[in-house]
Amino acid sequence: MDRKKVTLPEIQRKKEMGEPITMLTAYDVSIARAVDQAGIDMILVGDSYGMVVLGYDTTVPVTMDQMITAAQAVARGAKNPLLVGDLPFLTYQVDPLEAVRNAGRFIKEAGMDAVKLEGGREIAPTVRAITNAGIAVMGHVGLTPQSVSKLGGWRTQGTTAEAARKLLDDALALQAAGAFSVVLEKVPDRLAGLVTQRLQVPTIGIGAGPMCDGQVLVTNDLLGLFDRFVPKFAKQYAKLYPLIVDALSEYKLEVDAHAFPTVEHSFAIKDEEWDAFLRTLDETDETHAHIQFDATADAARVY
Repeated sequence: MDRKKVTLPEIQRKKEMGEPITMLTAYDVSIARAVDQAGIDMILVGDSYGMVVLGYDTTVPVTMDQMITAAQAVARGAKNPLLVGDLPFLTYQVDPLEAVRNAGRFIKEAGMDAVKLEGGREIAPTVRAITNAGIAVMGHVGLTPQSVSKLGGWRTQGTTAEAARKLLDDALALQAAGAFSVVLEKVPDRLAGLVTQRLQVPTIGIGAGPMCDGQVLVTNDLLGLFDRFVPKFAKQYAKLYPLIVDALSEYKLEVDAHAFPTVEHSFAIKDEEWDAFLRTLDETDETHAHIQFDATADAARVY
């Protein structure tokens, strides 16, 4: 049976029924299709795109145009999951009207179903402005990668009584502003469980333990597509990087040895057509045709 498009009411229903919610990232058509076929509920086109695909050290340099391009690709590949576009740094913090405009680009230009942004009480008015414009918003508290410098690095958040209370208040403020769910990143599991109990909207954990309503991971981490550090909270369900290197190395060896391509990978022309082609060549063309580069015009001509 064909899957139905996942909707916001379905995500809320899952929380109310105690059914786990699954979410993964995607940045291109191929991964988006695979995530869709795996039956995942939501796809996040995260600004982690900047680190995972573009090679930045943080998510901060990613631009809105880059995110739109990635989101468009994902929307072409995944039809059933709820699609969430991640608003990049400085596209929503300066002015609520600019935030609404950029959120609207994700919906209108990229085919997303919702947007995500980072921050707590300080960003609640912006969340309200976006939701008032008819755009669904996912919140994000705890470790907020766009503020990693301010936070002093990739540290666990909410580890003191004061910080834990602030995190809870931030999550409640996002809910009050209209957020349909809240991501909890790298916070103690007991705190994540309490926040999940207090909120009426779903929580989506990443490094927040098993008591959240749902879980999200960076798909590239899950697949083992890196030869570098993997976060503690990211379980590798496969280790594809060494397999990819082996495949590419084998390709090089076969090309070097003239073992690829073979007739199996080649295309043919009928003998009569080839003979007719040869007849169009005069004797000089057949024996002396070659390419000479005109150094002055930087062009090639056959004679």
